[in-house]
Amino acid sequence: MRAAVRKIAVLPTLLTLGNAVCGFASIAVASCIQSDNSNVHLYMVSAVLIFGAMIFDALDGYAARLSRSASEFGKELDSLCDAISFGVAPAFLLLCIGQDWGANERARQVIAVIAGLYMVCAILRLARYNVESSPDPNAGKRFKGLPSPAAAGCVATLAMLRSGYGVEWNRLSPEVLNWFVPTLAPLGTLAVALLMVSSVPYPHLIKHLTARRRKHFGVVVQAVLIVFVIALTRGLALAPLFWAYALAFPVRAMLVRRPRPVPSEEGHHQLDG
Repeated sequence: MRAAVRKIAVLPTLLTLGNAVCGFASIAVASCIQSDNSNVHLYMVSAVLIFGAMIFDALDGYAARLSRSASEFGKELDSLCDAISFGVAPAFLLLCIGQDWGANERARQVIAVIAGLYMVCAILRLARYNVESSPDPNAGKRFKGLPSPAAAGCVATLAMLRSGYGVEWNRLSPEVLNWFVPTLAPLGTLAVALLMVSSVPYPHLIKHLTARRRKHFGVVVQAVLIVFVIALTRGLALAPLFWAYALAFPVRAMLVRRPRPVPSEEGHHQLDG
């Protein structure tokens, strides 16, 4: 029985390493992007590889739970691979998008600083998760801070827009996107970097969708609708989906949070008297 468990445990490890391979491949592809925009389609390829890393990241945890082979080794390996795919790869993509600023050296330096900050925040986010994660299976239904895969997805969707994929089919102006993405990418990346190290609670969508419920049919319908919208828009729907997840919960936290009434000094004096 122990030998069988050891054999099954190889699968989660291979899936986790597949996550790192996708992240490394994303960086390698992005490094081939030319500043003259002659091969902007590589933005799309690099972004898709980051999404591939997300699939491997989701499957390795599922395989570990299914085979009952979760371990501290797998936990640490997962974080190391996430640091590559969801920390270094998106930061490098941002540097590539920064080439659009051309001779504006000051802007490119600022983008380089934001890219480095994003990578640091992603590593800090993963380290904090390892330290604060609880062995209780019911305690992981919410994240503290934006998960690093979601932050990487936000940056990757901007790279998809920069590639121009589906732009003509969706009747979007390439000129507007070529101005919009290089301008928004540094600000958006800075925002998701700070959200990763924040204390804003985020729901665990995978556990939410895969949890056993009586009303599981509604979850299936939602998943089918999301896939249909993504297919209909040729992947451009991923951008509003990822950014809505990243920004909706901090906005909700600010709206829900109400300041506690502070007792006035006159009230204290009256009580003392």
